[in-house]
Amino acid sequence: RDGNLPDIIASSSLHEFLVNLHEKYGPLVSFWFGRRLVVSLGSIDLLKQHINPNRLLDPFETMLKSLLRYRSSLNGDTGESHMRRKLYENGVTKSLQSNFALIQKLSEELLAKWLSLPEAQHVPLCQHMLGFAMKSVTQTAMGSSFEDDREVIRFRRHHDAIWSEIGKGFLDGSLDKNMTRKKLYEDALTEMESTLRKVTKERRGRSFNRHVFIDTLLQGNLSDQQILEDTMIFSLAGCIITANLCTWAVYFLTSSEDVQQNLYKEMDRVLGKGPITHEKIEQLRYCRQVLCETVRTAKLTPIAAQLQELEGRVDQHTIPKETLVLYALGVMLQGSSSWPSPYKFDPERFSEESAMKNLSLLGFSGSQECPELRFAYMVATVLLSVLVRKLYLHPVKGQVMETKYELVTSPKEEAWITVSKRS
Repeated sequence: RDGNLPDIIASSSLHEFLVNLHEKYGPLVSFWFGRRLVVSLGSIDLLKQHINPNRLLDPFETMLKSLLRYRSSLNGDTGESHMRRKLYENGVTKSLQSNFALIQKLSEELLAKWLSLPEAQHVPLCQHMLGFAMKSVTQTAMGSSFEDDREVIRFRRHHDAIWSEIGKGFLDGSLDKNMTRKKLYEDALTEMESTLRKVTKERRGRSFNRHVFIDTLLQGNLSDQQILEDTMIFSLAGCIITANLCTWAVYFLTSSEDVQQNLYKEMDRVLGKGPITHEKIEQLRYCRQVLCETVRTAKLTPIAAQLQELEGRVDQHTIPKETLVLYALGVMLQGSSSWPSPYKFDPERFSEESAMKNLSLLGFSGSQECPELRFAYMVATVLLSVLVRKLYLHPVKGQVMETKYELVTSPKEEAWITVSKRS
């Protein structure tokens, strides 16, 4: 009845379960998720055979919607869901443009906070990055009511309660058995939804000096429920992806002085003493390589899912229709055939076109990139341009970093670093 669920739970995450399965049985495996047959693809070659280039895959939106019990646009790629997706993407693009100065200001605030610390004091990286990401995402998505720290703290409480349940990426049924947990989760969801409804009401039909994500949705012809769902997805996914991309990027920089120095040189060459601008981001090629390699090394989102609508074939195998197909991205990001020395953090590998191509096939770059990741890349670039030009980032000796693999990969415990001022 439970199929391989006990094995998944014993492996402590779906990603680790798939790593073992693919190691043992090769790049194409199947298993039972409850009563449902699931196929998992674990190599870029198989992914190329399976992926439909005309069909945009947003694993994040798909999975979060089903976990939040929202109607997923997974079934039927209709004109309506295509239009809704375009609107969502435009919302992200426009809100990034009009909130660029805000993201810079939040980055400067974090820098000031770090500069004020006594040297050698340990900085709780995950905590600070989550706080920074929450402020960036809430103010960019929903506007100025989130300039009030109390609002952000409330949002963070609900966000944490929701994410601690759905972040695992598969509901093993234990939530329904535990009434206390279930109530916490449902209350947080209700609170979050009522906040989003309030913002929608406040911003409808009015014009503000700063355009935010929800304003784009209000200009389309979506129902209130659709606006709520899309803002919820962007707030949840945007926060968690941005926070972890920034955390891992800074953490990997502390462990590699050379990479940090090369990044500093590029920032200095392209930006000089001036602030980063939208136009200059394009010129920060090495910074982009650092972020791509961060995504790869951390295996930032290790799983994507897609429903096999019609019967299909991969290699010599037939995949029956209605099968859930998983893309084991975390396995593919560490495959030594695609990535020489896969466990080494080496941004130089992305100076090659073929590496970029592989990354974009996996949805982490280029046209297949999910909008939340695009948002995170931009925010992380601004943040690094502020931090790296003023600070040296150092590791804390003796710290062993363990990883928690959920829908988004994060450090298991707090990641500590120290900083010192660049003279």
